[in-house]
Order: sequence, then structure tokens, then C-alpha cells
Amino acid sequence: MDDLTARDIMQAEVITVTPETTVRELADLLAEKKVSGVPVIDGERHVVGIVTEGDVILQDADLHFPHYIQFLDGTIYLESVRKFEERFRKAFGAKVADVMSTEVLTVEPGATVHEMATLMADNNVNRLPVVEDGVLVGIVTRADVVRAIADLQT
Repeated sequence: MDDLTARDIMQAEVITVTPETTVRELADLLAEKKVSGVPVIDGERHVVGIVTEGDVILQDADLHFPHYIQFLDGTIYLESVRKFEERFRKAFGAKVADVMSTEVLTVEPGATVHEMATLMADNNVNRLPVVEDGVLVGIVTRADVVRAIADLQT
């Protein structure tokens, strides 16, 4: 029982979107399905991104320009300009492709509960798409991992 894997606990029916889905359609889908994020897939079911409620919320959040100081003839930014640029892109994006994160942590079906829990904790992610031969076959959420850990304790 200690060697439960992603295949054992994953949800095989995964709610997904494509890069061409509008942000409005995404917001409606997340609200309707009561999920906080979904994988973004291409026509062959390859995971090309992940998009979350946080990406949608940025559409309605105030955009703060990075603080900076002028020193001699230069500008020194006190905050990450790259982070501002990403927030700017997401704030005005119309399609999922504009707001999604393209760096996605995935796991193979054989990943153990321990490995998935560690990945989620170390990277502060709530979901891990399960990919086999490059194709999305399921998803594991934090709730799935918590249930598996609870089952292991009993």
C-alpha cells in the first residue's frame, strides 16, 4: 500500500483548455466545474501550459509599476522588471495562450505519492498533470495526494 502511484490516484477525466480558449471562457469553466486550474493542451493532448484562477484574477487586479531609483545616468529597479512584464502580459491577455504558465511540472504514471507530495511542496503547485509518452492521461491534485496519505495512515 505504501507504493501508491499517480496511476492509482489520478483523475483520468481531465478538464482541459487550449491556447485559443478565451480568458472569459476559462473563467466560466473554472467557476462551473469548481476547479482552480487546468492543463492547457494542443491537438495531440500534449501539455503546453497550465492556467489557474490566479491568472484570471490578474485580469482584474491593479497593475503596479516596479519601484525604481535614478542613480547617475541609470535606473535601478527595486523589483523584478521581468515579473512586472509577466503581470502586464497576463493583465491584458485575451486568450489562454496570453495568460498561461508554460513551465509545467508533470509526472509519469509511476510517480509515487511521496514523490508527488515532495514536488508539490517544493514548487508550491496544486496540481500535477500525469503524462505518458508525452500525452496527458490524468491529473493529480493536492486533494488526491492528501486522500492517499490519509489512506496510508489507516
